[in-house]
Amino acid sequence: MPLNAKPGSAVTGRGVIRHRTVRTNGIDMYLSEAGKGPTVLLLHGFPELGYSWRHQLPALAAAGFHAVAPDLRGYGRTDAPAGVQSNSLRTNLADLTGLLDALGAPSAAVVGHDQGTGLAWAGAELLPERFPVVVALGAGYTARYPKPPTQVFRESNPGKFNVVLYFQEPGVAEAELNADVARTLRMTLYALSGQAPPDLVPRWLTGTPEGSGFLDPLPDPGPPPLWSDWLGAAEFGHYVREFGRTGFGGAIWRYRAFDFDWADLPEVGTKRLTQPALFVTGDLDSAYRFGGIDDMRAHVPGLREISILPGCGHWTQQERARQVNEHLVHFLKAEYAPPR
Repeated sequence: MPLNAKPGSAVTGRGVIRHRTVRTNGIDMYLSEAGKGPTVLLLHGFPELGYSWRHQLPALAAAGFHAVAPDLRGYGRTDAPAGVQSNSLRTNLADLTGLLDALGAPSAAVVGHDQGTGLAWAGAELLPERFPVVVALGAGYTARYPKPPTQVFRESNPGKFNVVLYFQEPGVAEAELNADVARTLRMTLYALSGQAPPDLVPRWLTGTPEGSGFLDPLPDPGPPPLWSDWLGAAEFGHYVREFGRTGFGGAIWRYRAFDFDWADLPEVGTKRLTQPALFVTGDLDSAYRFGGIDDMRAHVPGLREISILPGCGHWTQQERARQVNEHLVHFLKAEYAPPR
């Protein structure tokens, strides 16, 4: 994939990755795609882009699938309208179903990572006919909270820093994170990766005093590849250029919609997902370490496999690209590929 992410196509060792923009749900959505066959929709997290699936696109194409990785609303070259309702779960799901319509795909296997898992689980739960197969990387299915999420977070660890709570006040997180985009990205990507000391994330996410900035507790590891065996200088440079152009504000708005979603879609987190599901995570992933998988075991009877990758942090599909590709291809061929 060309690192400047301009529309067109690029030949990789295993196929062609194409780039284009489509109109969906009133916004322009930028996507990368590869292959032909049943559609597989790849949903990234924060602070990432459709580019985070660069290793999966050619592998899925080679296996006979049409792999599609959009920049989600608020990210990259996709439009980024501000406001809670403009970044709600309902709105994001409408983006995705509109994208499928634009692609001429009646349904898709949906694969999510980080924030993308929330969209993937909710899409599978609310729209099983559009998303008949679901894969989650890192974050398992979460049952509905008894109270609005921000209230739950305030009460669960009082007096301590919480990322979601920190992101609530417009302008505060943007000012910190946009001040030096390269620094923000290298510190965040390092801290949540398998290369960081195992106690760093617990100290950051559970022990930092309230009032801290996002980056205050984190070390600056210098640019990759000094500390990374999965992210090269050119790949990191792509993230820096894209977020340097847009800032982090569009992406942060999604976090401000969590309480709105809780009231707007009360059925989310209450159903049983019977469609085939796969869960892959790293044993050092914060989403797995602090989120758990009990809700998923109870609410997802279609769960086929739980795979926990040793030494892997939060950036699953980038840190363990080969293993993730193997799991995806094996699962999708068994559960989603049409009979030949």
